Amino acid sequence: MRILGLDVGDKTIGVAVSDALQITAQALEVIRRTSLARDIERLRQIIMEHEVSTVVVGLPKNMNGTVGPRGELAQRFAHCLAATFPELQIAFWDERLSTVASEKLLVAADVSRAKRKQVIDKMAAAIILQGFLDAQKRR
Repeated sequence: MRILGLDVGDKTIGVAVSDALQITAQALEVIRRTSLARDIERLRQIIMEHEVSTVVVGLPKNMNGTVGPRGELAQRFAHCLAATFPELQIAFWDERLSTVASEKLLVAADVSRAKRKQVIDKMAAAIILQGFLDAQKRR
């Protein structure tokens, strides 16, 4: 079974998936948000296709550790996922600065600004998921 990583935003959802051994995260796609029903349906397809058992939702916290409006958005989305997919385990992962880290990686790889805009959310999802996977290995 694989683990799915999500970077949930107002306009997009970055999606990453683990390998079957749950060691590495690969950026998968960016879902352009249109409606909750369509977002959930696309995630259903991904969950079925990749045989997902756990979904890790990035929880954007403020630098002082509190949860602000973006974090509340991620929590509401995760609750919708839990209600829709009761068989899945839903986990949160502190994603402070994951988008910043994604941007730095893409700049270092000399990816053009236009291309970075297209892939940054799925890269952030991969960073979120990799952090979760690494923490699981340490346990």
